[in-house]
Amino acid sequence: MSIIEFKNVSKSFDSLVVLDGLSFQVEKGEILAIVGPSGTGKSVTLKHIVGLLDPDEGEVTVSGKPRIGYLFQSGALLAWMTVYENVALPLKETTKLKDKEIEELVMAALHEVGLEDAADKYPGEISGGMQKRAGLARAIVRRADVVLYDEPTSGLDPVTTLTIHKLIRKLNRDHGITSIVVTHDIQGAIHLADRIMLIKDGKAVETSKVEDFVQSANPVVQEFLEAMKGELK
Repeated sequence: MSIIEFKNVSKSFDSLVVLDGLSFQVEKGEILAIVGPSGTGKSVTLKHIVGLLDPDEGEVTVSGKPRIGYLFQSGALLAWMTVYENVALPLKETTKLKDKEIEELVMAALHEVGLEDAADKYPGEISGGMQKRAGLARAIVRRADVVLYDEPTSGLDPVTTLTIHKLIRKLNRDHGITSIVVTHDIQGAIHLADRIMLIKDGKAVETSKVEDFVQSANPVVQEFLEAMKGELK
């Protein structure tokens, strides 16, 4: 059952066409990785899902009114708040929960990402990887059904990248969270995702299971994979 669907979605900023008839579906409980060259509309796609942008043409459908969490590329933690306060913020702003209920939810989210001991620290006192994990805790604290990840491992070392990927998989496995991961890390996408979608020039060139994507005869897909191999050398 699809939980998110794009139907011929187009979006331009002035004369720049970013999405050009983009169509795809995301199934409930899957991990979809969105890859593609820079500037092809990957992050713009996420912003349409969460409602930060509206399409010029076409339709974006999000079924069942799911709770959506968003992990920004930078982590987007507020520097003057502790990790605990950052994670608690969406609960305090969007719910009428009592402090004790908020504490239980925040500590449960921090436990999920292994940051219980960092609750009282400020963002500047923890590593980049820990900041990403704190951002992930904030994204799931409202018990999200869908989590959108915008370059979740950008700037991280390979070991920390693997940790983030394991967390995404764990949340998917343990809680059935539907995940959409925008990434430049094609190797990470191959190991993490159920399906991969390649966007180029604002269109979905191919959307398929990982094994089919890697073996695709589509020349655009093969060109992209070869280019990524070159960057890894």
